[in-house]
Amino acid sequence: MTDPIADYLTRLRNALGAKHKIVEIPASNVKKDITKILHEKGYILNYKFQDDGVQGTIKIALKYHPETRQPAIKSLRRVSRPGLRQYRGKDKLPRVLNGLGIAILSTSQGVMTDKEARKKSIGGEVLCYVY
Repeated sequence: MTDPIADYLTRLRNALGAKHKIVEIPASNVKKDITKILHEKGYILNYKFQDDGVQGTIKIALKYHPETRQPAIKSLRRVSRPGLRQYRGKDKLPRVLNGLGIAILSTSQGVMTDKEARKKSIGGEVLCYVY
């Protein structure tokens, strides 16, 4: 696998499209940080890290609207990829849907949203857009 973050996003996207309640994904530190951000921002219901063996897994409970069964996540898009890394300085951080969505960045101070990076006045690699 050349891009584990793209695989993570694709597994989430596929599970949401199939209306699954829970999805299991192989774990890594960056994936754990992205999962924590998605939970904090209310895009997923809950998560659990399982350390079984070498790598471990992440179990994610997906969130849907109670009446219409529409997923809380409308779009997950990978921005920076192994073939073309996308870095943004503190002055050029992206705004997703004019502030309604979030951009997840990998910075020198860890993985965070675009809003947190603006507050800390730091730039980094734009991993993905979520809305």
